[in-house]
Amino acid sequence: MNDPFAHVAGLPGVPEAVAAAREAVDRLLGHRILRRQSAEVSAESALRGARASAELEGAPASLEDVRAGLVEDPLIQGALRVSASLGSLAPTWRVAPRQALARLHVLAVSGSDSGFDSGSLGRPRASLEATDPLSLGSPPSPSQVAERLSSLSDLLTTPTEAPALVVAAVAQGELLALRPFGSADGLVARAAARLTLIDRGLDPKSLAAPEVGHVELGSAYAEAIRAYVSGTPSGVGQWVSHCAEATALGARDALAVCEAFTRR
Repeated sequence: MNDPFAHVAGLPGVPEAVAAAREAVDRLLGHRILRRQSAEVSAESALRGARASAELEGAPASLEDVRAGLVEDPLIQGALRVSASLGSLAPTWRVAPRQALARLHVLAVSGSDSGFDSGSLGRPRASLEATDPLSLGSPPSPSQVAERLSSLSDLLTTPTEAPALVVAAVAQGELLALRPFGSADGLVARAAARLTLIDRGLDPKSLAAPEVGHVELGSAYAEAIRAYVSGTPSGVGQWVSHCAEATALGARDALAVCEAFTRR
């Protein structure tokens, strides 16, 4: 059976990067504090992930200010809403990815001060207008968006032998490349990656925040997604390996959170 995700999983450098990320996540999941305080760690991860995702979308803010509720930026507020929804959206993501994506976009931009047209919320864009925080250039046409979203949805609901990290990276990469809604697409794409890690069992309690790792890796995030957009095997492999490294860094950050909880 044709399995595109499995093909990506075998690209040079990808198996090693995925194995290292899996080891980091497993180390996190084995921390003793999670036997009684996993909900608190998950909540902290959601906050850190939301702040980092907003920064990647062009809205930086300090973690302390976000934690204190002092930041009113629409993208940060949207990122917080999206992050808070991941647990409830995981079942929908499993069977109806496009429905989940529409809901994520509504959450990302539906605040009263968002400035976005309410009629376009959750709907694929009908024009070439799209924000471009990662400097990817002109976005695909609406017809290309429709075709590739349909293909992605089909792939996500078809069994695969590929690791969850590979599926998550490809889902995020496709959504970043497509910019399907024209606004806050990065928030949606990174949430889709986390939903994949939750649903496919790598990080079922959403304890690790890959977004934190993406920020820590600096310009490598934009460079890696540009490589993915090129469509070459080496570019796709570079992107998936980058996502695996970011996941490992997110797991290590969450591990530090666990250690901080033990010292309270």
